[in-house]
Amino acid sequence: MSAATKARAIGFNHVAIEVGDIDAALAFYGRLFEFDLRSKSDSMAFIDLGDQFLALQKGRTQSADDGRHFGLVVDNKEAARKALADAGVKTLPGPFLDFLDPWGNRVEIVAYDNIQFTKAPNVLRGMGLANLSKSDTAIKELADKGMAPA
Repeated sequence: MSAATKARAIGFNHVAIEVGDIDAALAFYGRLFEFDLRSKSDSMAFIDLGDQFLALQKGRTQSADDGRHFGLVVDNKEAARKALADAGVKTLPGPFLDFLDPWGNRVEIVAYDNIQFTKAPNVLRGMGLANLSKSDTAIKELADKGMAPA
């Protein structure tokens, strides 16, 4: 490898967000989503997302996010929309399903079937989601890149 060779960015291992209180954050996100808690301390919690994870870190001090956000992929976007409504969480105006958590983190809910991002079959199986599929549009986007699922 030459000195001019760059590493290729190939994905995310995790996203870390700052919250005011770990227990309150776990309770908030637990009202909205089913998830597996990997580990927790007074200042950190790790929520498993199959082969990735969401890290919650105590200490949010900045103002609420505006455009900065992360897209959280779900198996059922309509169930997420209902959970948000049932929890009294207001969605943000616009074409996407975005909301602010109590600490100002902006989250966009994205349906697995409509995105190019793909979990490996063994990961889906391990998550109990082996029957998830992609929409025709997502499959075409993947096929255009030579990445269509088998």
